[in-house]
Amino acid sequence: MSLLWQARFFTTVDHLRDLPNYQVPEIAFAGRSNAGKSTAINLLCNQKKLAFASKTPGRTQHINYFSLGGSHVGQHRKDATRVDEIRAFLVDLPGYGYAQVSGSAKHHWQDLLGRYVQAREQLAALVLIMDARRPFTDLDVEMLEWFAPTGKPIHCLLSKADKLNRSETTEALRLARSVLASYVDDEGQPLHFSVQMFSALKRIGLEEADATIRNLLGLNAPTVSELSADSPEE
Repeated sequence: MSLLWQARFFTTVDHLRDLPNYQVPEIAFAGRSNAGKSTAINLLCNQKKLAFASKTPGRTQHINYFSLGGSHVGQHRKDATRVDEIRAFLVDLPGYGYAQVSGSAKHHWQDLLGRYVQAREQLAALVLIMDARRPFTDLDVEMLEWFAPTGKPIHCLLSKADKLNRSETTEALRLARSVLASYVDDEGQPLHFSVQMFSALKRIGLEEADATIRNLLGLNAPTVSELSADSPEE
């Protein structure tokens, strides 16, 4: 059983001042509406309805936090009895697709996302989810431009991989690596990035994504099932 299966809804945030005040690592999931972000989170956490996918793409405008470990109660409960047991947060950022959003809401949304990915100290890495058939849209590139200056790791999930044949898969990976390699930190050093194919429908890349996310969060302790698998048979 993966540690990600412990994920539970913790709180939802519409303003940076309301971000949880916990000194544990966070990993944020970003992606264009319809790229399969919510589906990917739910599959990784082995839950059907943990992350919410709006019926109208581009309308979910809050940052949603899911805790790993701890008491799994919302921040509004002011319950600090098991705070120390929270090991990390998974952070579901609003899907960016602005067609159905008013101008003022769009500005607030962009400001919230931009300031969060650029300035959040607890943010350990970004998981960027893109449709493998249409990667690096203008909005994907905008997210990269926001995040790249932090120098923090980026893991790219090329979703809906089941829609591609072998040659298309090879080309999608080559393109992603080429684009990400063009980003460098403030000292001119290449960013730490990784890329993989992913399909929630066919469960392609699930184990790789799980292992990468746990590693980026520093959650490398083996699970009970992993320990059992390594134990010699009697």
